[in-house]
Amino acid sequence: MELLVHGVGGATPQEVLDDPRTVRVTGDNTAGIHRRADDAGAERQPGRHGGEPVPEAYCWGGLTSGNGARALWLLLLPFMVVNLAHWMRPSATGSRTLIRLYGLLIRLVALSLTVLLTAAACEVALDLVAWQCAGSTECARSRTWLGFLSPEQGGWWSQPGRRLALAALIPAALTGLLWWLSHHTWSAYESAPPPVHEPLREGDPGAAHQPALRLPGFWYGRRLVARLR
Repeated sequence: MELLVHGVGGATPQEVLDDPRTVRVTGDNTAGIHRRADDAGAERQPGRHGGEPVPEAYCWGGLTSGNGARALWLLLLPFMVVNLAHWMRPSATGSRTLIRLYGLLIRLVALSLTVLLTAAACEVALDLVAWQCAGSTECARSRTWLGFLSPEQGGWWSQPGRRLALAALIPAALTGLLWWLSHHTWSAYESAPPPVHEPLREGDPGAAHQPALRLPGFWYGRRLVARLR
């Protein structure tokens, strides 16, 4: 098999394979692997190509195209790096305890990132804005959008506890946004079922000698990611 991947400019399967007749062998409209129509059943006819690799085109243009809401996925970038750290684990033959310990540490790092992001939002919204700036007459006067929180006006929201309760909606909204983004990613990209003929699992004795791309969990993370969410 010869895998052909287009650049960031995007290309159609027909352009990559230089053939007007192509079929998709796996994937979806967002990203998928395509072959020439004549090569669709190459596995069932191994001698047909005379030992030459069968070209396949991986077209992933749908992953980078779309509306502006895709930019929100940058919020998940630190968590993506943590996920990559899990799959970059060095081989540990015959040591399930070490593998589980490594996974536990990775989950703790991911949890600390979530807490850090939420704490940063709380620091800005509750401490800097609602407590310090809104509680200061000079700061609130120079920022008209904080006027209703200023004690100088004596409004209902000017009480410290009410100011903090209102500002707490910002980190709560951020947490909800992270949940929505992760749910969308989970339902769209983590729900691809693994091949039924692939019995290999992470932690199996033979898994240490196989690339991570061959492990079904690399592609099918529905149950694992659901627990993390």
